[in-house]
Amino acid sequence: MTTPATIAEGATGSTVRWAQYLLVRRTLNCAQIDGSFGPATRTAVEQFQRDAELTVDGTVGPATWTALNGDGPPPPILASGSTGAVVEKLQTVLNEGRGSFAPASNPVLVTDGQYGPQTTLAVKGIQSQAGLTPDGIVGLQTWAIPVHAAGETVADLCGVPAPGVG
Repeated sequence: MTTPATIAEGATGSTVRWAQYLLVRRTLNCAQIDGSFGPATRTAVEQFQRDAELTVDGTVGPATWTALNGDGPPPPILASGSTGAVVEKLQTVLNEGRGSFAPASNPVLVTDGQYGPQTTLAVKGIQSQAGLTPDGIVGLQTWAIPVHAAGETVADLCGVPAPGVG
């Protein structure tokens, strides 16, 4: 993958969502992965730049992208019909999270690696509880839902590494 384009306050779109996701995975300081580079994203970028000993300008340019490992692969997008080990791990995490980061009313899932209606319902439950639009699709926002006081995310618990880590 190539280094994404430079972005700054006022930018919108998928490149901004990618930067926001990377910031959440690295710092947990950027609460929204909404594709809009506003003041909260600028603050998170500046804090990351300070922590990484980069020039603090609030812009995500080549040096910041490199420090964020922004040229790495994105996490998988999971939805109804997805299968495999990551789906099975997600099902386990959703079961173990009932009553904490997942609603206690979520269904208990069979951990079979098959993303079906019950998994969709459980994902919608954690999305609603996290204040996200409940679409049942595990994308960047859902992977970045915080799950423990230790700063872990759904992605961490499912073994989905942050780019450049693992």
